[in-house]
Parts: sequence; C-alpha cells; structure tokens
Amino acid sequence: MSTRATPSTASVNMIRFILFSPTFFVFYPSSVMAQTRPSSDGSHGKWHLLHANVGISAMHMQLMHDNKVVIFDRTDFGPSNISLPGGRCRMDPNDAALKIDCTAHSILYDIITDTYRPLMVQTDTWCSSGAVLPNGTLVQTGGFHDGDNVTRMYTPCSNDICDWVEFPNYLSRRRWYATNQILPDGRIIIIGGRREFSYEFFPRLSPRRRTFHLRFLTQTREGSVENNLYPYVHLLPDGNLFIFANTRSILFDYNQNRVVREFPRIPGGDPRNYPSTGSSVLLPLDENEHRIAPEVLVCGGAPRGAYQQALRRTYARAISTCGRIRITDDQNASWVMETMPIPRVMGDMLLLPTGDVIIINGGQSGTAGWELGRQAATRPVIYRPSNPSDQRFSVMTPSRRPRMYHSAAILLTDGRVLVGGGNPHIYYNFSNVFYPTDLSLETFSPPYLSTQYASIRPVILSVDDTVSPGQSFLLSFSVGEFSAESVLSVRIVAPSFTTHSYSMNQRMVVLRTDEIIDNDKSSYTLSVVGPSSAEIAPPGYYLLFVVHSGIPSSGVWVRIQ
Repeated sequence: MSTRATPSTASVNMIRFILFSPTFFVFYPSSVMAQTRPSSDGSHGKWHLLHANVGISAMHMQLMHDNKVVIFDRTDFGPSNISLPGGRCRMDPNDAALKIDCTAHSILYDIITDTYRPLMVQTDTWCSSGAVLPNGTLVQTGGFHDGDNVTRMYTPCSNDICDWVEFPNYLSRRRWYATNQILPDGRIIIIGGRREFSYEFFPRLSPRRRTFHLRFLTQTREGSVENNLYPYVHLLPDGNLFIFANTRSILFDYNQNRVVREFPRIPGGDPRNYPSTGSSVLLPLDENEHRIAPEVLVCGGAPRGAYQQALRRTYARAISTCGRIRITDDQNASWVMETMPIPRVMGDMLLLPTGDVIIINGGQSGTAGWELGRQAATRPVIYRPSNPSDQRFSVMTPSRRPRMYHSAAILLTDGRVLVGGGNPHIYYNFSNVFYPTDLSLETFSPPYLSTQYASIRPVILSVDDTVSPGQSFLLSFSVGEFSAESVLSVRIVAPSFTTHSYSMNQRMVVLRTDEIIDNDKSSYTLSVVGPSSAEIAPPGYYLLFVVHSGIPSSGVWVRIQ
C-alpha cells in the first residue's frame, strides 16, 4: 500500500531506519519511417518491442537490484491508461486536472518475466530527481505543485506488495528540475531546481532543515530561459563534485561549501542544460591506472536562442559537438571538442558494460519543452572513448519509434538498453500531432550482443555478492574460446536514475585484477580487488561485468560495503 506520512520526528526516524537497516498504432512523420533497413546480423544493433502499451509514458526510470525497473511520469495531467488495483483511487484536491484519479502514474516492470504492475504515487513527480541509497532503497525527490517539497521512497520486496511511501514537506526547498548525486558516506546531495539556487542533503540528520546557497547556479542562469536546470553532477575520486551548468563548470567542495576551481567554458558558447538539453557522463574510472585522472564528456544540446526561436516555430539545428575534459591536479584542464555524426538535443547518454557510451533518443532540431522539438534522432550512436579520435563514433540501426521530450533510457542487467516514453504534450495525445504520446517499452541490443560473439562471451559462474573496498575477492567465469592474449577486465556499473536526458549517479569502475587460474580449460577463477575508496565507488548495489575481447558477460549484482 502507498502511504502518506506527515512531516514529523517520526518521519525522520523512519527514514533513518530505512537508510541504516541492513503502444498504440499512431501517425508518425514520414521522415521517421524513411530509414534504412536494420542489419540482420546485429552488427549495428537490434531493436525489440517489449510492450506497445504499459499504461504510462516512461518519463523517469531506475533499475533496482531485484531486476525490476521503477517507471513513472506525472500526476497532474489527467488519467493514464492503466488502472490502480483493487478499486483504489488517488484523492488530491490540489491536482490541476483530476481531483479523484483511479489510474496509476507509476509502474514496476520486471525484466525477468517481462511483466509489470501499477504503483501508487500520490503527489506530482513531474520533472523530479532520484538516487538509490546504499541499502537499495530508491529515494525520489521533488516534482511540481504538491510534489515539489516531497520525498518519496520505494524499497524492493519479495512479495510484490511494496509501493511508494511519501514524506510531504521533507525537503527544505522546492526541487523541480534538480539533480541528485549519491555521496561517499551514503547521503544524497540534491542540487538546484527551477528558481532554486541552493543544495541540501538527504537524509537530514536532525529535524532542523539545512539549505546551502550555491552562487554558481545564479551565475549560470540565462534569464527566463534558464539553460542551467538539471545541472550535470559527477562525484570525482578526490571526493569533490564536478558541476556543469549552461556553458560553465566547477570543482565543488560540498563539505566546505566552496568552489575549489572553475574550468574553462565549453567552446562554442552554446548552452548544454535544460531546456537546451544535451547530456553528460563521467567516463570509466580505471583502478589499474597509477593515478586516475577522471574525464567528463558532454554532448549535444541546442544553440543559444533556440528555445525562443522554437516558440516562434523556427527550429534551430541541434548541436553536433561533444566536449571532453580531463580533470588533473594542475591548472591545465581544457576541453577537447569532437563532432558527432548526428546533431542531437534531448539525447540520453549511458555507459555500456564495455566502457563505451551510447547516445540515444532525442531530436535533431529544436529544444526540450512542449512541442518544441523536431526531426527525431532515431539512430543511436556509440562513442568509443579509447579509440583514436577519428574512429570513436559509430551509427547504429534506427528505431521505428521517435523518442522525443520526456523519454528515457537505462542499462539493463544483460547489457541491453531499455527505452521508453516520449510525450511532448501537456496531456496524453495520440493523434494528429507530430510526435504522439508513446506508452511503449522497447530494448536496443548493442552489437556486442550479436550471436556471432557467442564463443567469446564470458559467463559469470560465481562471485561474492558483497565486496569490501580494497579487499580481494574471487570471481569464476567460463568462456568458449579464451587465450592468454585476450584483453580481460572486470567492471562495476552503478545503474542510473534517468530523466530529461540526464542519467544521474551512473558510474563505472574498472577493477584491478591480480591473477587468473585455469580450472578446467573452459572455466577460470580470477582474483579481483574491490574499489579502493568510497570516493571511487560509493556504497551500494552495482552490476558487475566481465569483459573479454570487448564482449561483456551479463551482469550480476554485487553490493559494495
């Protein structure tokens, strides 16, 4: 059952306990359908439709450690296409569209059984944010109207009766278009939001609210257009935060509330955050390096002024550049610019098990916002950061479904990418529009899942499900064809909370491996060292992959203590 709690000392105590206890057939533009035929051998990836209609549009998604995906959109735009069970209804006198709503606006999708069930969210989650606590509980923060100060929690359970629990007015400030980042001590920092130039922490360790001003957010706001919402936030190995907004970025010490340094502006002068809406990832952190120099990648967006132009029905071509910056101890950090084969706004960027980056969804012109995007970018692009600079981008097979504003994508356990959503309208709208509301779920299988790699694909046989920082553990795997010359690596990936083209909290760590033991010609045991610090890998659940000759295994869940 979904429960609404009143803000009180009891609410704070309950949160502490939880924290610290062990589709429709619709009209599509002709430009979408006039794509080249998909490759039959999977060399450019394959698409698979899971469900044409799951009842809601996937605006927000998070993979949980029980192999289920929490999906939700918003509550204040009328009924969805899936009913709440047992005759339940949401009563909300503050809802702008429907005071009594007997439909669900959140679902739980089971990737093993390919089934889903409705969840009950009470307050408006539109344009909210989230992160997963070390114990596996999803903490979801903010939203719109009656949801802007709300914290919601979803904890996986084995009996399929778990649901959202809500804590109204827990947040000190309204967090609408904010960003969440898990920290080394297991807390969550919540940064920004519309007309909010501050940050706060979850949980509050005392009933007294604490909010901290962040002047950088004021400085990067671009008038009424803003272009600094959903700031890109990455936890770096030194414990500081890299924060990017509009065209600027800083190294920020949240413990001392001070800017350690400011980096050069990204070249070109065009904004990259909402509503210009590019995306960003922290590239894999490799523990095998003598000294880790983290790198941040920012791709796509819309040129300055594009939002105002789109309001006048002129849709500017999206940005086609990516900026990559290596953060070193000296003061010489600078952006290196690269050009994508397809311009893209509202594209999602995800780390794949191989360490490559997939750029998926979005459009080729316009901006984020109601009806403001055009020319759907249906072809994913894979960026290989370790390749020579002129060999990094590969264009993949197109999807038949455009995924524009309010779509999302996440990495799944087996290496597929789950894609859903797309609703650039104030309400659900399925006809006589450029991009109808999309209630479907589909997957994209990158080329490494092609059957031609079956003989060199590793299979994890056993691994410790709990990993301690800096401590060795054993991992057993099998592979059909293996040689000592093969490139072998072990990687952990933190699943992301994805919304509005930004995947919060995702990170990859390439672990150090000590030695490999040949057991019986086809199975092997590998000694692996856990991540060296909580700054490298904050505590929580990760997917562990073995990558052999560029081909990853399916992932298994491990918990970093």
